[in-house]
Amino acid sequence: MPDGKLRNILIELKNHAPFTLFGALTGIVCMFAFKNVDEHISHKMFYIFHPLHVTLSAIVTTSIYILHSAKKRIIALLLIGLVGSIGVATVSDSLIPYVGETLLGMRIDVHAAHEHTNFAQEAHIGFIEEWQLVMPAAIIGIAIAFFRPKTKFPHAGHILISTWASAFHMIMAMGGQFTIPKLIGSFIFLFLAVWLPCCFSDIVFPLLFINKPHCPHCPHG
Repeated sequence: MPDGKLRNILIELKNHAPFTLFGALTGIVCMFAFKNVDEHISHKMFYIFHPLHVTLSAIVTTSIYILHSAKKRIIALLLIGLVGSIGVATVSDSLIPYVGETLLGMRIDVHAAHEHTNFAQEAHIGFIEEWQLVMPAAIIGIAIAFFRPKTKFPHAGHILISTWASAFHMIMAMGGQFTIPKLIGSFIFLFLAVWLPCCFSDIVFPLLFINKPHCPHCPHG
């Protein structure tokens, strides 16, 4: 990767850190406010925020590709939108929280009544467990970006929605067993779950497929 592109990526990560920090704080507030809700309610809330996260991510990822690419290839646009939203949202909302829950000793056997629970269900991998919600969410986001490519508002909303999805994932694992160390650890993993994957999805990932960035709306051209 060219030094200039790497420098721009590091600058973007630095600039997004304060807002991501704020998002992580709202996630902790969310966890505290809903700490006593039933696991099934947390599961439903997760599958409200996770598909919405996928839609916003698809809008931003696809918009970045459209706005910065001189040649808009439909197949590339679809693949970038799908992988950049579903793939990264899975890492952000499911995998990183799952790792955090395991390391923090937060995981309870919420699936004990189901003998055939697999990893996709235990970690709540959205595009497998509830593909009928997640796949259309990504396609809707790609379609919106195709007709009206926008990045600023969807990206800001993306950060907050992703944080809340991750928060409800962790609420499911806690099962009401809240402690100060777990909340502190949750804050760290909420920050990481949003900061790296979401910035990668919205900014880095689509630009990897653009050889000569074209930005007619930017001062630098």
